Amino acid sequence: MELEDINTIAVLGAGNMGHGIAEVAAIAGYDVSLRDIKDEFVQNGYEQIEWSLGKLAENGQLTEEEADAALERVTPLVDMEEAVADADVVIEAVPEQMEIKTDVYTDLEAVAPDRAIFATNTSSLSITDLSEVTDRPERFCGMHFFNPPIRMDLVEVISGEHTADETLDVVEDLAEDLGKTPVRVRKDVPGFIVNRILVPLMNEAAWLVEDDVATIEEVDATTKFDIGLPMGSFELADYVGIDVGYHVLEYMHEVAGERYEPCPLLEAKVDDEAFGQKSGVGFYDYEDGDGADVPMDEDLFNETVKERLLAVVANEVAYLVGADVASPAEIDTAVKLGGRWPKGPAKFADEYGVETLADALEDAYEETDHPRYEPVDHLATVAEAGGFYDDADAGETDEKPEFDTIAVTYPRERVAQIELDRPQQMNSISIDLIEELDAALDLVEDDDGVRALLLTGAGSKAFSAGADFMSIAGSGTDPYNAIELSKYGQETFGRLEELELPVVAAIDGYCLGGGMELATCADIRLATSRSEFGQPEFNLGLLPGWGGTQRLQRIVGMGRAKEIIFTAERFPAEEMAEFGFVNEVVDPDEFETAAREYAAKLAGGPPLAMRFTKRAMHKGWDNHEAGLEVESMGFGHVVNSEDVHEGINAFFSDDEPEFEGK
Repeated sequence: MELEDINTIAVLGAGNMGHGIAEVAAIAGYDVSLRDIKDEFVQNGYEQIEWSLGKLAENGQLTEEEADAALERVTPLVDMEEAVADADVVIEAVPEQMEIKTDVYTDLEAVAPDRAIFATNTSSLSITDLSEVTDRPERFCGMHFFNPPIRMDLVEVISGEHTADETLDVVEDLAEDLGKTPVRVRKDVPGFIVNRILVPLMNEAAWLVEDDVATIEEVDATTKFDIGLPMGSFELADYVGIDVGYHVLEYMHEVAGERYEPCPLLEAKVDDEAFGQKSGVGFYDYEDGDGADVPMDEDLFNETVKERLLAVVANEVAYLVGADVASPAEIDTAVKLGGRWPKGPAKFADEYGVETLADALEDAYEETDHPRYEPVDHLATVAEAGGFYDDADAGETDEKPEFDTIAVTYPRERVAQIELDRPQQMNSISIDLIEELDAALDLVEDDDGVRALLLTGAGSKAFSAGADFMSIAGSGTDPYNAIELSKYGQETFGRLEELELPVVAAIDGYCLGGGMELATCADIRLATSRSEFGQPEFNLGLLPGWGGTQRLQRIVGMGRAKEIIFTAERFPAEEMAEFGFVNEVVDPDEFETAAREYAAKLAGGPPLAMRFTKRAMHKGWDNHEAGLEVESMGFGHVVNSEDVHEGINAFFSDDEPEFEGK
């Protein structure tokens, strides 16, 4: 089967994961049968999809027509045979109990088409064991989405012992077509990749408290603010659900050994039904207390906690690499996307020092004699090699980096193009995208042949519909993390603004929130007549945080800027042109050509004069006299340049000048 052969997807289970997966598939254009055992369950799932699509339309991430069309592609059903009759792929998302899943696959095998691929959304259970319930183990794999599927980019594509490579290939293609990033898990190991890292980390945090090595406050402050993870370990346990992590640990303990013995502290919370946020209390009190208010206090940082947590993580990464489950880069990608880590666990281990972590693990093993500290064989190999990455793997070469959320191309001579490349997410701006934009600007600055930059968004729906709030929420919602995120975006967007070459933002579709803040950093803005602009942050109780309060007023004036921000309304391209924000409005059919021609025209200008002109104008925003001083210095610098001589000669000979920046 090839991707083009897939038209209909059946999703079994209409709970949080099931209806989320169904929604993602419907948005991507697939016909979806959503099935559950009771009509009330499946109708509730259908209503959740309807609500979510409505919110996406309300927030500008889909048009109302697209949302309505997606909902029409979803059919809620109870009868199994009817649900899977036309299915090319069946994605099972029923409760995480082997007995329930086994019963489902027994019923499914009896009525599903022979051609259908079966994919389970299990987060921990054996793919191999589940596949053997069916008559098609070679066409059975794991397809593990992360919650909520509409927002989370990662899909773990997991091989069972019998899974054919062709099955994995087409499921990976399907995940990409759904707008997700697939990471292949080449062997069926408990926890796969992300849970294999996160669950032992949470367990170790609990053991450190259980063994009186540290307090909950110390562990979470160290995890969040010293190591730099999005949440403290106990904060994460409360967020995910202590019972969820505990049951995964129980399974891993049963099938993978004593290393995964659940900490009694976790067991006690589960016995008390203190599951975390969903029950109102866990390690933190969400009803009568302040919730997970982790203090950013360096006095709470505990080096033993940091070392032990990173050592346990490094040991799990070493196991996965040594067993050929995944490469360090694949593991890092999975955990960054699935756990919202700023760096992957292999990178964290390398930066701390794998040899140091291996020694710490040995010391802890000798001290406690607990199997969770026993180093796996491959850890010694990694320590001897100096880490999981060598210099080439770490990107310390002259090769250009590869990007996942943007694309860097050179559509015309002397023009570089950075395209926001998340069309399924309306090119929303995630933390990963900001990081990649930062790296792309390095490429542009270092390339002497580039004379202009064209900034675009993939697809025709949006230049960018704003910030990816799941990415932002995953980075931690406390004030400290929010401040750091705001500063990081400000600095990266500011780099775009300060480029010493002309920047053209070509806008087609929605340009909202963080996307509009990004567009304000361009020198010139072209937009199609169907484009819409706005700063909707006030509707969410927020304010623009990536420079929008400063740059917009400089472009359109303080009164207009306040109108745009305070009202949180959307404005058509023609009106934004009247405000002075958009330089030119073009027809959609002419858009691509017009944008590239505009960038090419600016690329033909004098680089030296451009550099000093931008410097003078930007300096003059803050200080008129300083701007005039830069203007004078720039004029003096270029007056005897080769570019000026070229310009004068071309003028008198009626030719086009060819400026070289000399």
